[in-house]
Amino acid sequence: MNANKKECSLDVDGQYVELAVEVFAMLADATRVRIILALREGEMAVGALAETVGKSPAAVSQHLAKMRLARIVSTRQDGTKVMYRLENEHARQLVADAIYQAEHALGGMPAHHRAEQKTA
Repeated sequence: MNANKKECSLDVDGQYVELAVEVFAMLADATRVRIILALREGEMAVGALAETVGKSPAAVSQHLAKMRLARIVSTRQDGTKVMYRLENEHARQLVADAIYQAEHALGGMPAHHRAEQKTA
């Protein structure tokens, strides 16, 4: 039983708690959340991301550099373009869950629960 507890990183005194706080701090920016939402379906170049999130390419590049250092996004060279993609599904899921939680703040039945009821 103790062997399994050591493997679990969800303990209140686990070694990843402070790192998780840093991840939340990295995502505590509306432009970065929009970038993650834009990258859900696949990779994009800076220009396309900038247009999608409504910011300048220079501003988006600065956000992407920070997100790359935090290993939230990764890159691939495509000729002269640098293509960005989510490093893994966790940032996408964190953002989705945060948006779902935000829907609860509005009161009533959130849209994501209405969608679940339609499929049931």
